[in-house]
Amino acid sequence: MHIPDNYLSPSTCAVMTAAAIPAWVHSIKKLKAEMPKDKMVMFGIGAAFSFLGMMFNIPMPGGTTGHAVGGTLIALLLGPEAACIAVTIALLVQALLFGDGGILAFGANCFNMAFVLPYVGYYSYRMFCRMFKADELNAGNKKKIVSAGLASYLGINAAALMAAIEFGIQPLLFTNAAGQPLYCPYGLSVSIPAMMLGHLTIFGLAEVIFTVAIYSFLAAGSSNSFYGEENFSKTSSTGFGSKKAGILLAVLMLATPLGLLAAGTAWGEWDIAEIPTMTEQFSWNSLMPDYTLGNLPEWAAYILSAVVGVSILVIAFRLIGAAMKSKINYD
Repeated sequence: MHIPDNYLSPSTCAVMTAAAIPAWVHSIKKLKAEMPKDKMVMFGIGAAFSFLGMMFNIPMPGGTTGHAVGGTLIALLLGPEAACIAVTIALLVQALLFGDGGILAFGANCFNMAFVLPYVGYYSYRMFCRMFKADELNAGNKKKIVSAGLASYLGINAAALMAAIEFGIQPLLFTNAAGQPLYCPYGLSVSIPAMMLGHLTIFGLAEVIFTVAIYSFLAAGSSNSFYGEENFSKTSSTGFGSKKAGILLAVLMLATPLGLLAAGTAWGEWDIAEIPTMTEQFSWNSLMPDYTLGNLPEWAAYILSAVVGVSILVIAFRLIGAAMKSKINYD
């Protein structure tokens, strides 16, 4: 679902970035006003979960691959605004350092995965909790876990549909004098079925498993409240924010080479040379392209990439937290 550069027109990228800006502004304003300083460590951890989830590529018949995103998971832990910013920063690290997702297409990727996904996921979760009459005070009860799974499924499919539309409108709007598409050559009749088939089945299931597994693990025996629950603002991040989450992150980092077992490329993330009608107009030379590093074995480079990415995210949010003023009153 990471849209590369040159698959969307510059004007499409500009429109999608403009659409993402209000989400970023709203999220930052709300977090500055309401988020306790000691919750900032969970931002980095949430972003790290999303970053790692996107490294576990899953194969699908036909040679394509996909992955979980974790946007709904972060929204359930810290709220949709926190998820918007956490996934945005994770996508920024991926694009700049690893070449995963385009620089010009950054706004489109953020709109899809950092805005649409967590907001649809979170408010779907609230809807399912009301439908199932889930216990408001117990994050780990079965009804909330089922709600989390269903919500994450809707969230990732909503994001995939947005990406499919963005791909599919390109040949309708942008062609050369000979009528050949200048950017993504596949119209809506191809892009929507191609994107949605994988996300309605295997990739959607992967998002559900990723969300439910981590949500359940962090909720079990936690002394903390998750977003929207009683005392969320008054509890520190130490309950599920340090030891348990740190252990899980370490396990996931060591397991990331499993993502290399999936051969092929995600639909819409091909190399520019694979589509003769397209011409490369912009390129970014990342430090560790596609999570590789020189002659280092692929599996080792993958683990190193995971460690580097997670470290950057956790440290960045710790620094942001350190620079914040403590909130005396959380009521």
